[in-house]
Amino acid sequence: MSKPGGGPGALNRPAPVALGTIVFAYLKIAMESFGGGLSAWTRKVVVEEYGWLTDEEFLSAMTLCRLMPGPNQINFAVYVGTRLRGWRGAVAALFGLVAVPLALVLVAGSLYFRYHHLPALDSALNGMAAVATGLTLSMGFKLVGPFFKRPGALALVAAAFVTTILFKWPLPLVLGVFGTMGILLARFGTGRKDEKGGEARA
Repeated sequence: MSKPGGGPGALNRPAPVALGTIVFAYLKIAMESFGGGLSAWTRKVVVEEYGWLTDEEFLSAMTLCRLMPGPNQINFAVYVGTRLRGWRGAVAALFGLVAVPLALVLVAGSLYFRYHHLPALDSALNGMAAVATGLTLSMGFKLVGPFFKRPGALALVAAAFVTTILFKWPLPLVLGVFGTMGILLARFGTGRKDEKGGEARA
């Protein structure tokens, strides 16, 4: 027997994610991304390990968070936490993301300013930067995979890259031009697919 007030689908509803799970997930992201590659580790944990978002949802949310003021990953943690457990989830995600790293950065910063002249420390930092670059590139390759099935979207990715890197277009201009084109492409491309699907089902 279902509890009073529960609808017919109440028993089929997934249990809400525990706040401790959100804290642990973001603590894991923060600790594994030591040295950089935060976006790559975020995708690995949020998409691959916990399945809270699909790749498409991750990319859309990350794009939105990059457009908003403030640090991208802070915005994204608030987004994921709010989606999972409302404002409590947002606080849990933020706590997991910044609490321990903040303490470590304070300690590491004091050690760096004391020992930054040592060649070994400089080599270690360069090595971590290289690893972080590799992780970021690997995330990019994983996310770009589905675009190979959509040549129009892939062309927009390439055009945005070229105009940003080679022609130094400012971000608002890139977003205004290629964002509008992407919206139109997705809108009318999806419309055509839906029409074909409707014909096939008829």
